Amino acid sequence: MESHLRAITKAVSYRIWGSLTTFLITLAISKELKLAIGIGIIDPFVKIFLFYAHERIWNKIKFGRVKTPEYQI
Repeated sequence: MESHLRAITKAVSYRIWGSLTTFLITLAISKELKLAIGIGIIDPFVKIFLFYAHERIWNKIKFGRVKTPEYQI
């Protein structure tokens, strides 16, 4: 299981790339720098929270996990 700090750090690093992409797509479509900056600033705060919650939920789901043996020889 991951620590909360690791999950938060992953979320932040992921959102940097994601927010830059959102900013560039918004700018390319709208051609409005002010709008692209506004969306680029709001985007990481919303999505960091969503990513963190998503990770914590998935840590509680056993689907696809391999159970580690209680002992090894």
